[in-house]
Amino acid sequence: MAQQHIFEGTLHWSGGCQQDAHGKLKLARAFAVRFKDKPAIEGSSPAVFNGDDSRHNPETLMVASLMSCHHLTYLAVCERANIELLEYTDSATGTLAIKDGKMRMVEVVLWPQVRIANAAQLEQARELHAKAHAHCFMSNSVNFDVKVQPTVTA
Repeated sequence: MAQQHIFEGTLHWSGGCQQDAHGKLKLARAFAVRFKDKPAIEGSSPAVFNGDDSRHNPETLMVASLMSCHHLTYLAVCERANIELLEYTDSATGTLAIKDGKMRMVEVVLWPQVRIANAAQLEQARELHAKAHAHCFMSNSVNFDVKVQPTVTA
């Protein structure tokens, strides 16, 4: 496998501005991110930062990236261990807060719920979450805590 992979995308802001009740300029926050041969991601900032909560924002995309990376890495380690998964769901919480004087993501907690075919492999399937976390490209790329709180059943 190559040791470097490039992912190229574009972001387009369509513009738009208005003045608030005090005459202060307010720029629209809506944008679209595109990668070749994939659907566009319609984004904005969260409403708390003058955006549109009906669109994804960098914070939700960060949490989604960590959830999906853990999921895909977990599938890979389960394949290698010959553990058959029947179901996988996850819910996650990302916390944005002031740390070291800057607003930043300070923690993401994942709660994957996994159901496997063979009850004799329950303990191994639980342990593989730690291995998946250690090998997840995205959690290895961030400078905040990513915690994984799995539940595995048969």
